[in-house]
Order: sequence, then structure tokens, then C-alpha cells
Amino acid sequence: MHAQTVIPLWANGAPGFENRRNEPEQAKDYWVKNIHNPSLTIYRPPADKANGAAVVICPGGGHRLLVYNSEGVAPAKFYNSLGVTVFILKYRLGRDTLSPYKIDVHARQDGYRAIRWVRSHASEFAIDTNRIGMMGFSAGGEVVDMVAFSGWKGDARSPDPVDRENAKPNFIVQVYPGPSYIPENITSDAPPAFLVAANDDACCSLPIIQLLQRYREAKVPVEMHLYARGDHAFNMGTNRKLKSINNWPQRLADWLDDSHILQPERKKVLH
Repeated sequence: MHAQTVIPLWANGAPGFENRRNEPEQAKDYWVKNIHNPSLTIYRPPADKANGAAVVICPGGGHRLLVYNSEGVAPAKFYNSLGVTVFILKYRLGRDTLSPYKIDVHARQDGYRAIRWVRSHASEFAIDTNRIGMMGFSAGGEVVDMVAFSGWKGDARSPDPVDRENAKPNFIVQVYPGPSYIPENITSDAPPAFLVAANDDACCSLPIIQLLQRYREAKVPVEMHLYARGDHAFNMGTNRKLKSINNWPQRLADWLDDSHILQPERKKVLH
């Protein structure tokens, strides 16, 4: 892979924390932490394969770190193979050592800003502004839940063009999402959802069942896969000796296709 482009969410640093933007991140083995300058790392599909869909990926890691390789880079490569442009979000971590950040304030702010940034820069990446989604793993799923169900409206009077954009994802993909920030109910204009977890995951099998129920009550399109085994953190399925888990990404690919995310639905012409 050629070098990836990294874009800070705010050119001068995160609001209120501008003085920390030059502090280096810490990265080792599979993780990244000490994030003070939240950013998007862009993975573009081959030009002849790009289809105009895009997704912001929020890796997990308990808000202490980001499981960057297996819950960021690996899914990015999977989406690129389908023609989808990917933006991996490094959001601020509320439980990192001596962190000054609050999950429900700063990680949420980073999530909203990520979708707005992608939407405001859609033309330069040949992205369809109606096919921009959000994917979360574990704690990253909590970031998705905070963004996906309310507070989308942009500020039309903002001097920053990014902040004028709508922050609503057009679809969400929740992979064993964390239990916090699931709304009591969702509205009928919520984004369609793909949900996946393993039944033997003690922390994060219930959230997708709760989301499924709320989606059904709201009559919003939803697909859920609850696998018998797989536990937590099966990532893109390669770290388990279970065929169902090995193949779960193909279920996602099918859903993206069936939901007209990979290719927009063509209106039928009446002759």
C-alpha cells in the first residue's frame, strides 16, 4: 500500500485543545493511543473500482487505545476491494492515561466532525454525499451510536464550511458495539443498519439485540447476524477457527450491495 493521507479534523487542533495538537501519538504492535489531534486516515480504492460510496471507520479499544490495524486498516482494505473510499477516524480517548477528554463530549465531537468533513470534501474524492456511512467496532460502536441517531444538523452560520454540513451517516455498520449510548428509541429517519456480534460475547452481544428491537419499532431497515460463537474482538474474521466468523464480511458485502450502497438504485423508467 502506498503512503496514506492523514487529515487533521481541525487544521489548528481540536477546539479548546489547540495547544496539544503537536503531541505525538504512541503506537505499538496493534494499537495507537495518546491522540490529541484527531484525524482521518484515507484509504482510496483503485480508481477503476471506486463507486462513490464512503465509510468512516471507528476502531475499538475501550476508549483507552485504538485497535488500529485489525479494526481500522483491515476493514479499510476490505472496503477498498468493494470500491468504497475509507476514512479511519482516530478519535480522542476518554479513558487513556491522564486523559483530559470525556467520551460523551470529545469522542462524540470527533465523530460528528468526521462525517461533516467527508461530506464537505466529497467532490474531491468523487464521493456521493448520499452514500457516506459509519462503521464501529466495540468502543468505536459507541462513537457511532452517539453520532447516528441525533444532532446531525449543521450550523448554517458557521465560518467553518465543514460545520455547516449535515452529520447524518447514510448507513451504519455496528460490529460488537459497546453497551453505552444506545438511545431509548430511534426515529423513523435513522440510517439503515447492519449489526453483527457473537452470542458468547459477554459485553457486546446485547447491544445489537437492543438496536435491532429499536430499529424494528421505528420500521427502519436493519439486518442482524448473531453468531453462536466468536466471543469479543473477532475483527474481520481472520483470527478465529470458525467458518461463520471467517465469512462474516461477505454478509456485509452482500448487504452493502442489496442496500444500493455500492451502486445507487436506478430509477425505473416507464415506457
